[in-house]
Amino acid sequence: MSRIRATALALVCGLALAGCGDDGGGGAETITFWDNNGGPARTPVFQHLIGEFERANPGIHVEYVGIPSSSVQQKYDTAIAGGATPDVGGITTSYLSDLVGQDALEPLDDRLAASPLHDKLLPNLVDDIRKASGDHKLYELPSSANLDVIWYRKDWFAQAGLQPPSTWDELIADATKLTDKAANRYGYTVRGGAGSVFQLLSEAYAYSGVPTFFTDNGVSTTADPGNVDLVRKIAALYGKATPTADVNNGYTQMVAEFTGGSVAMMHHNLGSSGDVLKALGPDKVGAIPLPVGPSGKRTVVPNPTDGFGVFKASEHQDAAWKFVQFLLSKESNSYWNQRVGQIPANTDVYGDAWLRADAPVEMALGVLRAKDTVLASAPFALPQFSAITKADSEPLYQKVLLGTMSADDFLRKLADELTAAERDWRSHNG
Repeated sequence: MSRIRATALALVCGLALAGCGDDGGGGAETITFWDNNGGPARTPVFQHLIGEFERANPGIHVEYVGIPSSSVQQKYDTAIAGGATPDVGGITTSYLSDLVGQDALEPLDDRLAASPLHDKLLPNLVDDIRKASGDHKLYELPSSANLDVIWYRKDWFAQAGLQPPSTWDELIADATKLTDKAANRYGYTVRGGAGSVFQLLSEAYAYSGVPTFFTDNGVSTTADPGNVDLVRKIAALYGKATPTADVNNGYTQMVAEFTGGSVAMMHHNLGSSGDVLKALGPDKVGAIPLPVGPSGKRTVVPNPTDGFGVFKASEHQDAAWKFVQFLLSKESNSYWNQRVGQIPANTDVYGDAWLRADAPVEMALGVLRAKDTVLASAPFALPQFSAITKADSEPLYQKVLLGTMSADDFLRKLADELTAAERDWRSHNG
């Protein structure tokens, strides 16, 4: 019988000894796997895959620990300090450099080169991981790609005789046309609460077409005039074609507005497909790429790349690597991404019927693979990036929405902080 244990975060510390890879019973080798976004949507999928892995590898047991994404980085840091890391962990590039900086992960370059997976993983994702690591090594292998999209109400657009927008100016015009405050209907929702600034930067670079976060000499491009123009446009839309509550809204409130029938368009990513499609159905909701700006260039700020890493302290690295290879195989990667609504990292999956039938995922994959798409990777390798774009900047963006701070001053302050962080990083890393 499969030995799977889905464990709440409150119990994780009590299970830390499971990370030591003790005998799992009957002489079999036990490895511990930490899911970095455990919950009802993902845990059953991993349970199925672990069961399949154990049937194919009866000498290895996998112990599953699900950890909420909001606390996983802190949990990893605590485990590293206490010498109780798992054998395999779910990782995203948003905190990869933190783990690398603590010498917690095993480089996987040589293992991948000798693996059947060596030419099967989407190059864009592999490159994104190398950039995020800080030293260009592969400490994580990608499982999925995510893409920012505009979710829109097909039925509202049809009733108004409108086509989905392809430019930001069209989106703003459509949002205004679709707003009827008396009926509590708004054309757009702005994310002003938690998670707002990274989402805003994705919009700004999509509009400006600027291809990188920094110039060659380390100056942040965040305050580029095109980025400033976009932030001004969004701020002008707030309260006129968006609910006023948006200034404080995070993901949960934003999705509630959209699925509750009060908003026509919402910027998020493929990760919300389960929520919006379950609530509204594919007949009423569709997804489009983030619109382009006046240049017409398609610039995408990739979401953090999700994947798996093998921890250096593991006493069972060969078994851990076998499990990672299994999770990234065509069959497993297809099963996983079909159920979570993400873009598969294994390119062999791209011919599967489910992907061609999943319009949002197929659209997003087309954007990522298009020759004219430019990926402006966020500087996740900077230790200060998360703090700068969250604690430092989110309250200031709320001031922009409320009209007490200019878009130019906001982005200039953000750019100055990013420039200082980048130059400090370069001074220590060459």
